[in-house]
Amino acid sequence: MADKNRGVALVTGGGRGIGKGIAERLLADGMTVVICGRSEPAELPSADGRTAEFEACDVRSAEEVNAMFDRIYARHGRFDLAVNNAGGSPETDAATASPRFSERILQLNLLGPLHVAQAANRIMQTQDEGGSIVNIASVSGARPSPGTAVYGAAKAGLLSLTQSLAMEWGPKVRINAIIVGLVATEAAEEHYGGEDGMKRIGAMLPLGRMARPKDIADVVSFLASDDSAYVSGAQIAVHGGGERPLFLSLAQG
Repeated sequence: MADKNRGVALVTGGGRGIGKGIAERLLADGMTVVICGRSEPAELPSADGRTAEFEACDVRSAEEVNAMFDRIYARHGRFDLAVNNAGGSPETDAATASPRFSERILQLNLLGPLHVAQAANRIMQTQDEGGSIVNIASVSGARPSPGTAVYGAAKAGLLSLTQSLAMEWGPKVRINAIIVGLVATEAAEEHYGGEDGMKRIGAMLPLGRMARPKDIADVVSFLASDDSAYVSGAQIAVHGGGERPLFLSLAQG
């Protein structure tokens, strides 16, 4: 793909949390960055005096996604990097989850990234430089995910999709996935019981802390650059060494 210092990127769900960190890093790299979401954030990501553009789009709708890509391409005449970051799920018991709930979680976390990838590929295949797609996956897709079973299944599907599309769309388009571990965001602080809870969780990880959005953004920056020109179909774990198996703690009392 083109050098990241002169490319155009889209970060889905780029208005907060991990997505905002990714958008800010890509802006600092010199890319033109577009973020999308169902509503515009109060403050757009910015870095080095440059600010991201915003597109209103529900990635669960293929029609909205294709229309958004047409607008981005009309403005900039190229498209180099798509980061499928939008996703997530509230906790729910799989036994009682409604069909509509499960369908919407699958739409957001698996079908949405597919819609974005297809629209990006449509443009990238016409460019001499091709392009890069980065899927933000999760440890929930690589191990059991009780309480968010459908989300975990969707993220597992995203990992499989990454490998299949990398084979189908090369050599023009490179597609990789980042297996994200526990990340310290505002939402995580609420979920894990505040700063003290996050410190306890961080202490169990080999690197001694939860990830920061910057940790994920740094890997996206690498995958957007020519330094990763021969990396495609990869699953890069950014989880601080992984979670300690519960049985080890139980065995030690």
